[in-house]
Amino acid sequence: MTLRTTPEQDAAIEALAKRWGVSKTEAILRAVEEARVGAAADDETARADEVRALSAEMKERWGPVLDRLGSV
Repeated sequence: MTLRTTPEQDAAIEALAKRWGVSKTEAILRAVEEARVGAAADDETARADEVRALSAEMKERWGPVLDRLGSV
């Protein structure tokens, strides 16, 4: 695979590789993996937020009914 970069991008890759003590190829692979894992975590957080919001909505809507059912 050939990766075409600007001089600025190449310098950033070089800096990552130096900081992590790895080759430029390994630095790119690690950065891609970190981005992939980060995106999955963002998706999971968004889903959890949506579930919390829906749960709160349903609790508000059906809470009194469920309370009455529980006291029978």
